[in-house]
Parts: sequence; structure tokens; C-alpha cells
Amino acid sequence: MAYMHSLLYALWPGVSFKFGQYTCKSNFFYDFYKSNRLTFKQELTATDNMRKQNVLPNFTKHTKFIPALAVFIALTSVFSSCSVTKPSEYFKTLQQKDTTLKNFVSNDFESKIMKGDKLSIMVSSLSPAEDALFNSAGAGSGTAGTSAAGSFGGYMVEQDGTVMLHRLGKVKAEGYTRREFARQTETLLVPYMKEPIVQVSYLNHKVTVLGAVTSPKVIELPEEQISLIDAIVMSGDMIAGADRKTVTVIREEGTEKKIKHINLENHSVFTSPWYYLKPNDIVVVNADYAKIDKEEKRRNLQTTLSLVASGVSLLIIILDRVIK
Repeated sequence: MAYMHSLLYALWPGVSFKFGQYTCKSNFFYDFYKSNRLTFKQELTATDNMRKQNVLPNFTKHTKFIPALAVFIALTSVFSSCSVTKPSEYFKTLQQKDTTLKNFVSNDFESKIMKGDKLSIMVSSLSPAEDALFNSAGAGSGTAGTSAAGSFGGYMVEQDGTVMLHRLGKVKAEGYTRREFARQTETLLVPYMKEPIVQVSYLNHKVTVLGAVTSPKVIELPEEQISLIDAIVMSGDMIAGADRKTVTVIREEGTEKKIKHINLENHSVFTSPWYYLKPNDIVVVNADYAKIDKEEKRRNLQTTLSLVASGVSLLIIILDRVIK
């Protein structure tokens, strides 16, 4: 033990080590190279004096242990770098287990059109001229009134729940699903177009994914919904330091904001009503700070041990040459 303490004392400048009744308050070799006032012969004399005072042991009695000590230090450095933090995984409860999930959440949800929604309404029929007039109005280049506001065109649902459509004027949209509104519009367009087909999608529905993901983003939601897994994948998946056990979903319902914490390591998420995100949901992928801190400490320890091992190995070689 005294041998190792002596090596550490020689390696680290300015650090005090206490050996019994002696306390070494400065590094001998550090002082030597810093002051540059001792010759090599004086250094050996000073080292010998320290050995006589039992501050440094007699290395000549221990030179046979030098190779073994060097191997020990090298192995310690190697094994310290092998310990890594285990990453969290999706659906751990399903691993290596064939099963059938029941009560799976259905994705047939259809949202109702609301005031403030921005709709894309595209018409295709056997009347190309009328199609062009209708669709150009929806793109904002025609006379769609205030309903065609915005640089991306589309029809805004006004506060009275209606949209202004070419040929038809104000048409009620609030309270209908996209499919219901499309069928209603097709019926109203029959006097002006032959066999019209109407497609309706949302232009301002979105979900936001942020936090410990590769690429935080706002995801456009032209249809009804998107699964939580799809949203995370579209954001580049979680980073290594993410906590899959506490993914937070914030949902606005009326004048309230509901918050739900979801564990993506457990397959029960497939039966959760929060598995499918709704328009304007916010997904927050939390960081596992304990895991990040542990990994940072591991890397720092690995670096420190590598430097110590290199320094001590070099010191052993120098001492071995000096003693011989």
C-alpha cells in the first residue's frame, strides 16, 4: 500500500498524502521540474533522503513487483471502460414473448370540425372548368372571402361555424366530420358539376413533439390522428438519455389542459386512450437525468483512470530504469 501511495504522491502535483506520522505536502518530481534547480544527482540524493525518512519506500526491495503492478493498472483501466449504462427499451414487457393484445385502442376516431379550423376542400368532377374555379378559390387566388385567408390558402371556419364556398356561399361546417362535410358539399354541388367528388382535410391540425428526441418538431396532422409511436419516430426517435417510462402528453379539451404520463417500456400503452394523439397535443419526451449523470461520471472516471494508468506506468518505467 505504501508503494502505491508513493507512486500517487509522485504523480499528482500539489496533493498531500499522509503516511503515518509523515505528511507530504508537495510533489517531489513536480517541484523538481517546476523549479529546475535540482540536478539529476541531487534528485537521486533527495529521493534517497526521503526513503530514509520512510516517506518513500525502498524501491530496490520492490522492483520485482513492478511488472505485476503495471499489468494490474492496465487491466483496471480496461475494465473500468467496459461498464456502460444500459439503455432503456420500448415495450420491455413484450420481449421474447409471443402474445395477443386485447382491447387494442381503435384508430377509427373522427374529429368534428370546429370554429377556427382551416380546411382544404378539393373538388374533382366531370366539369373541369368548374373544378378549376372552385379549387383556385380554395387556394386563395379566387373569391373565397375571408375563408381563404393565409399564405397556404384553404377555407377558415368562421365564428358562425360556416365556410364560404364558390357557387354555394356560406355552408355550415362546424359539428360535421370531414367525411360528413364532404358528402354534404357533394350534394350541394350537383346542380353546378357533374358527379362531383369532394376531399376535405385539415390544414392547421398539428401535434408538437419536443424534449429528448433527435429532431423536435411540429407535425402536421391533415387527417384525424397519429399514434404516439409514429410521432416520436417522425421526430427522429428518442436520444440515448431519454426516459421512456415518463413520456408526457398534454391535451387541450375545452378550457382545460389534461396531462398524462405514459410508460413506453410497458405494452399497456396499446390499450391506453392516449395512444393515439389528437390535434394540438403536445408530447414531451423527458430526459433521464440520473442516467445521463451516471454516464457522464462513468466517462469522467474512465478518462481519469486512463490518465492515471498512463502516468503511473510511465513513472514505473522511469523508476525501474533509475533503480537499475
